[in-house]
Amino acid sequence: MKRLIALFSNKFFLVTVAFVVWMIFFDTNDLLSRYEYHQQLNKLEQERDFYKTETDKVTKDLDELNSDPRHLEKFAREKYLMKKENEDVYMVSKETKEE
Repeated sequence: MKRLIALFSNKFFLVTVAFVVWMIFFDTNDLLSRYEYHQQLNKLEQERDFYKTETDKVTKDLDELNSDPRHLEKFAREKYLMKKENEDVYMVSKETKEE
């Protein structure tokens, strides 16, 4: 018991405890803020990876469209419903049942 009282009456121990409490809870870089920054960083890295893969896909599609006229024609027909002058275009869509 005396040892515990002596420990709490030691000014160096009290200053160290106060410093640790300050750094954990009250500093601008406290543990909660650092955790939130880490979560935000993970989210941004996932978004970066997603957009990088999407950019790679679009670049690949663009290269295909620029290099092969058949791909360009297929893309124009499917995406923008373009047709030749002597053709008719029919849209076929699936109906979904709503209950």
